[in-house]
Amino acid sequence: MRKTWSGSRIDLHIDLDASKGRRSALESALRDAIRQGRLAAGTLLPSTRGLATELGLSRGTVTAAYDQLVEEGYLTTRPGSGTTVADIPPETVPSPSATPRPAGPRHDLRPGLPDVSDFPARAWLAATRRVVAGSRSVVLGAGDPQGRLELRTALADYLGRTRGVVTSPDRIVITSGYYQSLRLLSAVLAQNGARAVAVEDPSHNVFRGVVQHAGLATAPMPVDAHGACVDALTHEVDAMLLTPSHQYPTGVPLHPSRRQAAGAWTRTTGGLIVEDDYDGEYRYDRQPVGALQGIAPDRTVYCGTASKTLGPALRLAWMALPPQLVKPVVEAKQQADLYTESLSQLILADLITNHAYDRHIRATRLRYRRRRELLLTRLSGVKGLTAHGVPAGLHTLVTLPADWPPEDQVLSLCARQGLALRGLSELHIDPRGRPAGLLIGFAAPPEHAYRPALDALFSTVQELVASLK
Repeated sequence: MRKTWSGSRIDLHIDLDASKGRRSALESALRDAIRQGRLAAGTLLPSTRGLATELGLSRGTVTAAYDQLVEEGYLTTRPGSGTTVADIPPETVPSPSATPRPAGPRHDLRPGLPDVSDFPARAWLAATRRVVAGSRSVVLGAGDPQGRLELRTALADYLGRTRGVVTSPDRIVITSGYYQSLRLLSAVLAQNGARAVAVEDPSHNVFRGVVQHAGLATAPMPVDAHGACVDALTHEVDAMLLTPSHQYPTGVPLHPSRRQAAGAWTRTTGGLIVEDDYDGEYRYDRQPVGALQGIAPDRTVYCGTASKTLGPALRLAWMALPPQLVKPVVEAKQQADLYTESLSQLILADLITNHAYDRHIRATRLRYRRRRELLLTRLSGVKGLTAHGVPAGLHTLVTLPADWPPEDQVLSLCARQGLALRGLSELHIDPRGRPAGLLIGFAAPPEHAYRPALDALFSTVQELVASLK
């Protein structure tokens, strides 16, 4: 029979085998629960009186069962401390369909990832206390598909102040990430009759896939030393997807003349610009370049995220929309997942309002600048490797010499040394005849692990160079 300990400090369902005596059934049930790990080491069990009442047994039966399991080493008891589960390893029963989870890389140099060990935990906890101390119905009640007004208000001020974005709280929509932002926009565009979107080449292949999944064609815009060639676009498109502050993956900003060309294009054609400002806060040699959205706020969707500043697991991003897109995007958001989790929105709003978010970005900006400089210093000692892009962002693109092994072989060798990087080829729409390269992230490792990661990387590079002689 199934019993539950509703009055104890833990909730646990146990089966008492009716074919056994009561004491034996209780001993077996507790023994199995401990062996299987359902009762963890150190768990405080109910008193003999409490458990006897819950299970409808005599107190003597429960006392005898406890005593037996103490003798067998499954339980420990100390006067005044009650009876607890002993520290014994649980049984492990492998599942025939289970696949071992691969271990993470020893050295994480993937692009686009921040150092989450730098997460502003103290400021976040202080903001959490302030938020939770408020009205519980406000904090934990049903959310708004558009996002919490507190965060939208804070963002409207912050984005205007730091990125030159022209917007207001009623034109901002909160999402769970840029991936969702782009998916909502693509769906709305397709529903409104759009057929094609211009994308940078190279660009993030996952996001190209999001656009294509909505039924939209993608037209390539070549990228050169001045960013996307928006003035050379020959396809008829309904929207243009750009990373103007720090082109992904080449790292160059969009030239002022091309910014003007993009603004002229949207005014002439009525097309939409989607601006992915994925790491615009991080510029190391000057003030960050302002958002492109300021040139044409009524024809540009500005997209930002907390993934690069705080951490990707927070799942917080935002769109500053032209007025005509707010309603259809909010409706699409409601259909997608109703609304984004509220508590984190309120905490981020508090951080922004109290300028803790600004302080965190300034501090990480200094650390990441030093890391980038160290990476470039190490790169300068290797003949043939060429770094690209302005001092910005969380990664550096390095193109490989023509006489090196193919890119996939270089990545495989790095992986065998425990290094996680990303290759350039998969980011090209057609990689044939295009240069091979590596995207080296310099932000992800904790501070103490960054130099060992570079040591491992350049040891591998030297091994490659030696093999070519």
